[in-house]
Amino acid sequence: MATDIRAYLQQHETKSLLRFITCGSVDDGKSTLIGRLLHDTKGLFDDQLAALEKDSAKHGTQGEAMDFALLVDGLAAEREQGITIDVAYRFFSTDKRKFIVADCPGHEQYTRNMATGASTADVAVVLIDARKGVLTQTRRHSFIVSRLGINHVLLAVNKMDLVDFDEGVFNAIVEQYQQLADQLGISSVQAVPLSALTGDNLIAASTRTPWYTGPSVLAYLENVVISETGDDGTHSGRLPVQWVCRPNLDFRGFAGTVCAGAFSVGEEVAVLPSGKRSHIARIVTQTGDLDAARRGQAVTLTLADEVDISRGDVIVSAKNPCETADQFAAHVIWMDEAELIPGRGYWLKIGARTVNATVTEIKHKIDINSQEPLAAKTLHLNEIGVCNLKLDQAIAFEPYALDKTLGGFILIDRQSNATVAAGTIDFALRRAGNIHWQAMDVNKAARAGLKSQTPRCIWFTGLSGSGKSTIANQLEQRLLAAHHHTYTLDGDNVRHGLNRDLGFTEADRVENIRRVAEVARLMVDAGLIVLVSFISPFRSERDMARALFSDDEFIEVFVDTPLELCEQRDVKGLYAKARAGQLPNFTGISSPYEAPEHPELHLRTADAPIEALVEAVLKRIS
Repeated sequence: MATDIRAYLQQHETKSLLRFITCGSVDDGKSTLIGRLLHDTKGLFDDQLAALEKDSAKHGTQGEAMDFALLVDGLAAEREQGITIDVAYRFFSTDKRKFIVADCPGHEQYTRNMATGASTADVAVVLIDARKGVLTQTRRHSFIVSRLGINHVLLAVNKMDLVDFDEGVFNAIVEQYQQLADQLGISSVQAVPLSALTGDNLIAASTRTPWYTGPSVLAYLENVVISETGDDGTHSGRLPVQWVCRPNLDFRGFAGTVCAGAFSVGEEVAVLPSGKRSHIARIVTQTGDLDAARRGQAVTLTLADEVDISRGDVIVSAKNPCETADQFAAHVIWMDEAELIPGRGYWLKIGARTVNATVTEIKHKIDINSQEPLAAKTLHLNEIGVCNLKLDQAIAFEPYALDKTLGGFILIDRQSNATVAAGTIDFALRRAGNIHWQAMDVNKAARAGLKSQTPRCIWFTGLSGSGKSTIANQLEQRLLAAHHHTYTLDGDNVRHGLNRDLGFTEADRVENIRRVAEVARLMVDAGLIVLVSFISPFRSERDMARALFSDDEFIEVFVDTPLELCEQRDVKGLYAKARAGQLPNFTGISSPYEAPEHPELHLRTADAPIEALVEAVLKRIS
């Protein structure tokens, strides 16, 4: 008995693992297919079957029969509405293979959840309702599948029982979808006529489709051959460092999973983005040292030399290192309710590295139905666009088509820490490789020393009429009287020249602040004390400006004045026009102002005279 158990476990351990997703439009039968598959492959325990029978009686949609969709639709809202909302993962196995399936939602508003499930899949099972044919969401999901590098699609034409298993209906849908697959570059499509509810062509061939001679759904999944770039050990090694292992003074290793190629002891490697080189001294694992490590193995590398390596660096074969760059062209799937605006700062996470990033330009968005490019200045929820990105430092990367680990990234909102986008790197922009910092002998410290001052950026933010410019003006007079070298960048004044081409939409306001922040950075580099007086209503843009400066160089001053008092001071009549609807996107009336959460100075103008407020700023910068 013990021998039989060991043999069974050994067989189970060595079976290959296939990850696949089910996707398509809402109500195409994705959850039912997975539930029926789990049931027919004996992947359910007795208590699960009992629970399914009980849930079917309470929430089911199949009368007295079991509702297999309830096996994966576990959220209360999913059962109430009969839809899938979140991605549900299930494991099952057969004698030939192990499987992890992700049941992805079909509603457009949950497209971001579908992209999450598809990011780790090898095969996509695209379901189509035989009565409806190829729908917009079918096209959207198929496009995402193609962008995420899934080259094998099982086209499950479901609910064939509702069209009397008509071969003509099946062939028409297959022809329509094959045209879409050809446009998207999906190389392998296997179509199956299916009834997930009754099990026809799910596990075995159905007698109701004598005209179909292809594999069943399960037979296809058990036998499809998945080949991945870098899986044969002949490609150059790539290992993103996840952890620097330093248990004692005598050991320093770099832990991670080999994402491509192979490494061997004694091989010369490079560390990116620094470019430093060394040789592999040991390949350490929990069960002992190895002579070589291949793709998919989690190992710890030790090097022959002391090299500065941190989490997020990438160890690569020195013979064929990957590229490094700080500007890219990429496809972006936008996942946030708030629109994507060029110029706004985000965190970009690729592998184990997180850097500051800005979408500098939206080249175009993509029409889901035709895959044609459409002009766009912003991206809205679930839209897909081709964008240019700029990072604050170079990273090691591969195009996503070559390496998903080093080519896929997410964008994170700096305020909420929410994931707002997923993206795939297409290529580095040529400008990233051709433009380099020119070293200069005269630096910021030398310029500041000549002026006998510490350069600063004092950033005044607040509503229109709060007193920003008044405080900045008097502050500059006091600094000038003390023989300091200063300059004031005022919101109204700058719009007469540098930013005269910008309006007051949210996108233009973001660009307005980006330009001014870059100018302020140059002035601080020149050794000046720069006073910036801008409404700058959005925290994300003020954080972007702060990120351009060194520690203690950026001083955020919140000029806090009640809206009623600002309106009383409104000598320009702007608030009256905004109230009358003549000035759209006016901060405080029709556009929000996001107050600073942790400013260096908080000036309440209603509680103190202007002289006291100026004195408070002087005290802070001295």
